[in-house]
Amino acid sequence: MEPLAILVLLSLPISSAYPLHGAVSKDHPSMEFAQQYLEKYYNFEKNVEQVFRRKNSSPVVKKIQEMQKFLGLEMTGKLDSSTMDVMLKPRCGVPDVGGFTTFPGSPKWRKNHLTYRIVDYTPDLPKESVDSAIEKALKVWEEVTPLTFSRLSEGEADIMISFAVGEHGDFYPFDGPGQSLAHAYPPGPGFYGDAHFDDDEKWTLGPSGTNLFLVAAHELGHSLGLFHSSNKGALMYPVYRFSTNPTQFRLSQDDIDGIQSLYGPRPSPDTIVVPLSSVAPRPETPAKCDPALSFDAVSTLRGELLLFKDRYFWRRSRWNSEPEVHLISAFWPSLPSYLDAAYEAHSKDSVFIFKGSQFWAVRGNEVQAGYPKSIHSLGFPPSVRKIDAAVSDKQKKKTYFFVEDKYWRFNEKRNLMDKGFPRLIKDDFPGVKSQVDAVLQAFGFFYFFHGSSQFEFDPNARTVTHTLKSNSWLMC
Repeated sequence: MEPLAILVLLSLPISSAYPLHGAVSKDHPSMEFAQQYLEKYYNFEKNVEQVFRRKNSSPVVKKIQEMQKFLGLEMTGKLDSSTMDVMLKPRCGVPDVGGFTTFPGSPKWRKNHLTYRIVDYTPDLPKESVDSAIEKALKVWEEVTPLTFSRLSEGEADIMISFAVGEHGDFYPFDGPGQSLAHAYPPGPGFYGDAHFDDDEKWTLGPSGTNLFLVAAHELGHSLGLFHSSNKGALMYPVYRFSTNPTQFRLSQDDIDGIQSLYGPRPSPDTIVVPLSSVAPRPETPAKCDPALSFDAVSTLRGELLLFKDRYFWRRSRWNSEPEVHLISAFWPSLPSYLDAAYEAHSKDSVFIFKGSQFWAVRGNEVQAGYPKSIHSLGFPPSVRKIDAAVSDKQKKKTYFFVEDKYWRFNEKRNLMDKGFPRLIKDDFPGVKSQVDAVLQAFGFFYFFHGSSQFEFDPNARTVTHTLKSNSWLMC
């Protein structure tokens, strides 16, 4: 790439998604518009502006051919109708010269877990829809790299996302509907990595208006370090188009090659990445029928049973009598291992996962946006640093949290702790050991796990009816 072109790129640190729409009428394209287009995106020098008046002028023909080649057009060297059609479409404001798949210098994040925060929302969509679209856009890149993402609800995140109109504080004002849709900065400190969306657009989740998921996936590719691709089928192609249902979207191989050139491929499910400074050996998969086996947490999930131990969990479903064992990271890459507690809130179709002072919400195999949150947001006092076990009563819509020798009761309808708690475990669950590892509700009973033993507790009779091995659920 020529030095001047590099200067052009450095003078435009952001990657504006799909600008330049409607600058001139399709019916009356002008030489002035074509010249401006080549100047802006293909480093056409202004001092040759009169050259348009001379037929077959080599500088102009060369630049038009360069543009046509990058955009996948027939290299006629002429401003024919097919070329003008593409030039008039919404597109990205960063120059196309150079053929970079990454930004100059290949900036990248120096860590694999990134945080993001949606600072301002668009009124076009419910907040939950925006949260979901952004989360799915990040998932596109997460599925092919070692990268994982978690959303913050406050404070400074690596990637700050906002919707704005006109001048919005970064010296790159938006220009109204139908032109510059969004822009994003490459990785780095401060504002680098941030993504801004023009709120003069009509943001939607479908083919009408501007599809938020598709634009966000493109922009967040820039936030991760990708430049533009000349491949028409690539997400990082500079021209916006709604070509596929977002629910069926898949990255092209060109996009995958570009992002993996920065971060490498996603580890296989059996790969556990251990920091070099760590001296702890990789734990082996626990033996399910080990008589000394205990569990960190137990929960149901849409009719299945999940039993967590270290970095693994067993999954027992009604369709498969043989329990399956998996790495936690294979299902939920952003979740920690060695969990403290878990429970299913049926009314919310979510499983809540606890470790230390934080908790996450999981729906199916997706960690929900806005997590992790502090356990103190549930109403626990500052003295509570972690949850030992949790279980939710589906009928009563009450959740019980066990901490040392006490327990709290949470009202799932009101999202508040019930008054009069905490209470002592021994007073309300006589016969149950005070230190509870996990709790499960099934068949009208509560099953309290303590080490390698579990206690079947009848809440109506307020008594322990059976003592079993903890791994009896694993067909042992």
